[in-house]
Amino acid sequence: MERYRDMQLFAALASQPSLASAARRACVSGPTLVRAIARLETRLHVTLLQRSTQGVSLTDAGSAYLADCQRLLASVDAAEASAKGSHAQAQGTLRVFLPLLFSRYLMAPVLADYLERYPNVRVMARYHDYDPNLHEDGLDVAILVGALPSSALIARPLGHVRQILCASPDYLTAHGEPRHPSELKQHQLIASADQVRWEFPGYLLKARARLGCSTVQGAINAAVQGAGVVRCLSYPLHEPLHSGQLRRILPAFEGPPLPVNVVYREGRNAPMRVRSFVDHCVAALRGHPAFQLA
Repeated sequence: MERYRDMQLFAALASQPSLASAARRACVSGPTLVRAIARLETRLHVTLLQRSTQGVSLTDAGSAYLADCQRLLASVDAAEASAKGSHAQAQGTLRVFLPLLFSRYLMAPVLADYLERYPNVRVMARYHDYDPNLHEDGLDVAILVGALPSSALIARPLGHVRQILCASPDYLTAHGEPRHPSELKQHQLIASADQVRWEFPGYLLKARARLGCSTVQGAINAAVQGAGVVRCLSYPLHEPLHSGQLRRILPAFEGPPLPVNVVYREGRNAPMRVRSFVDHCVAALRGHPAFQLA
């Protein structure tokens, strides 16, 4: 800290006609300024000031060092201003982690609205279906479905979702509505793989899928058209359920709800771009119809 202060005092010499005026500019006494310059000359092993009967002037080394001091001090001031600005204003690059399906069904309008509200923030979104390590993956914010992987994360709850079963009214009219998960073996099942392994409280269903779909949306579309029974998380189903295209079945055998949280690391010390995005997600998603099915 003493070295930094000495550099500040030496920089006070810029555009000043004398040591006395430089000391007044730095709000210190003349002897204090002289001692600071002496420490710098001792540390650098060079002469910074040329002393004569006419006064003092900068040596060539002193002039070069003064320019370097001014540049370095300006960089420090700029860094501090940037840090204060990122904490007080939403700006810079925000790295966000989103579950693939959650983003597909809920996050697109939330992201678009956030970008419109905060034009100085650049968002880099990553889409995966695993639990990230925010520090190791270089992420600022993540939305997680299920139990939190780390208690060190700051979490803001958004709602709950759960695995639910659905089929179209026409399909249920034609094939009947199951009353127990074991009766699903007599139904046309839509799944992401050939083998169905659906866990229910007190029962494990093992069966063959009649229709395999590589995407959840494909499975939902097939169920809407009457192809069979589909099981997935509740948030992509709220629209077809609300419109009556699908009907929820076996609700008494659904598992416990899964929490959905927006998480980040720094708490109150988080920059404004992080805090603004977290607040925006909470305002936009808490109470969303997709969470009312849980």
